[in-house]
Amino acid sequence: CRAAGNPAPTVVCGRNGVAVGTGEPELVTRSRAGTYLCNATNSQGTRSRLVTVRVEYEPSISEPGCPARRLWVEGTAAELACAASGNPPPHVTCAKLGDGQDPSPASPNVTRAHAGTYQCRATNPHGSALRNVTVAVEYSPAAVSLRVLPSANVSRGASFSVECRAEGLPPPTYGWALPPAPNLRFAADNRSVAVAGAAAANRGLYTCTATNRHGRRAGSVMVRVDESRLALVASLGSLGAVTAVGLAAAGGYYLKSTACKKGEYNVRDAEGSSEAACLHRQRHDRGEVYGIQLTQP
Repeated sequence: CRAAGNPAPTVVCGRNGVAVGTGEPELVTRSRAGTYLCNATNSQGTRSRLVTVRVEYEPSISEPGCPARRLWVEGTAAELACAASGNPPPHVTCAKLGDGQDPSPASPNVTRAHAGTYQCRATNPHGSALRNVTVAVEYSPAAVSLRVLPSANVSRGASFSVECRAEGLPPPTYGWALPPAPNLRFAADNRSVAVAGAAAANRGLYTCTATNRHGRRAGSVMVRVDESRLALVASLGSLGAVTAVGLAAAGGYYLKSTACKKGEYNVRDAEGSSEAACLHRQRHDRGEVYGIQLTQP
């Protein structure tokens, strides 16, 4: 600060009682910003003046103002705010790497497509700063699917399993509603249930529910236990001339008659076979019973 007076005044500027600018150049730092008091003094008196110093500097982006990892929820407003320091205050823009997408308050609601890495840039007349931000999108369970292995049509006594799969973030937990039976075994993660030695109690609707903190979704599958081909029952004729043999195996092979001679038949197609002229079927309380005549009556 320069001052006029006679005799020529002495001028001293300082802040908080500490004089600065005594003639030697000093390196400007941000700490130099503030209000200074300048006093001009001679033998005739003193005049004072306040001086405000502003220090400008290039932008910077730090973790507190711009966390490197963000968690969004599907269906909420898509907004990526990032604070930066600098003087003058910098302008900040964020864009998804690879497609230039700029989520802002006017953008659509968050979808799973918003997940990815964004680059935020802060700019003022003195330079710019960059920072990458990774965005993860959480969503409620979706696309619940159930699969029965090896098939949803199960033969009595066979083993099968029902597997449940669902998308979701955080990964969903699984719960089941199914026919109660003693031969059930659930996987450690509860995503599947295994059944050993299927019985009538195991047939019915199997429902899996996937749940996370954003919601739940269920899917179902029907399991059928087939008891129509449990066994062939042997029967004897009153004269001892007719013999019938039964075997208990779904889709197995049974004794057949080719012109009433010993051999093998497949139960599934034996009745309709032209070679099984001696094969007949009867209905009983327990289901259908197949008999095969081995010798001529």
